[in-house]
Amino acid sequence: MFSSSLRQQAARSFTTAKRTVYDNTIGTACKRTSIAPRAHTTSVAPARRLTPYIAGGLLLTTAAAAGTFTNTPDIAHLTTTEKVTETAKAMSSKLVPPNPADVMVIRDVTPNIVTLSVPFSRFGVLKVGGRGTVVKLTSGSLAVFSPVALTPDVEARIKTLGTGKIAYIIAPDIEHHIFVSEWARAFPDAKLIGPEGLPEKRAKAKDEKIGNEPFFRVFSKATKLTTTITDEFDADFEYEYVEAHPNKEIVFFYKPDRVLIQADLMFNLPPTEQYSRVTDPEQLKEGMLSRFFAGLQNPSGEAKGMKRAMWYLFSRADRTSFNESMRRIDKWDFTTMIPCHGDTMVGNGKEVFEKVFEWHLQGKH
Repeated sequence: MFSSSLRQQAARSFTTAKRTVYDNTIGTACKRTSIAPRAHTTSVAPARRLTPYIAGGLLLTTAAAAGTFTNTPDIAHLTTTEKVTETAKAMSSKLVPPNPADVMVIRDVTPNIVTLSVPFSRFGVLKVGGRGTVVKLTSGSLAVFSPVALTPDVEARIKTLGTGKIAYIIAPDIEHHIFVSEWARAFPDAKLIGPEGLPEKRAKAKDEKIGNEPFFRVFSKATKLTTTITDEFDADFEYEYVEAHPNKEIVFFYKPDRVLIQADLMFNLPPTEQYSRVTDPEQLKEGMLSRFFAGLQNPSGEAKGMKRAMWYLFSRADRTSFNESMRRIDKWDFTTMIPCHGDTMVGNGKEVFEKVFEWHLQGKH
């Protein structure tokens, strides 16, 4: 969900963000959040004044959630390095509900696509849900994107699709890879696919769930426009590597069913489906931070909060490249969008995408 670089930025910006939300002028606020202020007159539109609040609020929420998690009594006494290690272990463990088979929602989005939705709270605070997606290629081979826990029910469902074997295991960014090894052990002939930086990250991981399996294809900025996977895979998919996103997103378009599959490019909170089978009152509790974050990551209405977060935070590393990626994605004829976090958008996925990324598609706002 959040890359380490984005989490570090949020932590560094914790105090800054607190100052920002009390600031009244966009120029000063942008300066305090290290965002270059745009030229403006003394008459600033009310909507524009909210821009630093949204960006600062998102950073503040992330930092507060991370701070809440890393300063619990169990690890508060540890050194910074030890905290990082223990936090990483705890984060991955929270991706596995104690009873994944009991709370997972297995859904046929189309006759060729099955989603595996589970509850997941980032930092143990932000309820965002998690989702893996299994796709049957025209050839009959199967591909899994953002794999989650491989439960007996999931294994049984896979056997009813195509060849019944996973041929491709895709980590679509540097965060959604915790279960890659579990699936690779179950399907040792599968080809692993992911973005640059992920193999190195996994090699350094101190988590028993994460192995060091070789990757068949690694997307990089230098070769993003010429990278291919296999003839079989490419017959059904188009893909775009959004290296300008902090999480190094690879977005996929499954042409036969006109479905966009993505990890953290955008959310669709709240995660209603992903918590629909949860009965534990403790798991269902939602605090102020989680509600605030869900409000910032909900594309309903004009989606101004999401637009500002995308423009001022998630694309700031290289907005030109980010814009180009969004325009290439917008050329795809998809109708449904499957995110990892929040509900699947069936039938209106393209409409939502164009609304959230309107400024990037236009190159201005």
